[in-house]
Amino acid sequence: MTDDPNSADLENAGVRELAEIPAVEVITRSAVMLMSAAAEKLGLSSDCPDESPYRDLDEARRLITALAGLVTASAEYLGPHAGPVRDGLKTLQLAFREASASPDEPGQGPGEKFTGPVWS
Repeated sequence: MTDDPNSADLENAGVRELAEIPAVEVITRSAVMLMSAAAEKLGLSSDCPDESPYRDLDEARRLITALAGLVTASAEYLGPHAGPVRDGLKTLQLAFREASASPDEPGQGPGEKFTGPVWS
């Protein structure tokens, strides 16, 4: 905590602002953040993903699994956003399988315990 009297006002402003955001927007923003982070960990932002310094398949697996759980648990609330979010998840799951030296069996890949097997 700081002695600055304005710091409490800033904290309260942040809480009020967050409280005004609809749940579907918070869920969608969270999904987009997880998608972006997973894409980075798969090296997809690089011209050559195999050589990306950010590639980390273990981290990508965790992010994709978290995304799958979020999407599965909140699909009924996403309305028109559900389809594109699911498509993004499937794309990441397939990219993970393609990037793996020894791909998981269908149904064993990241997030597939929530989504079921993903086929190309």
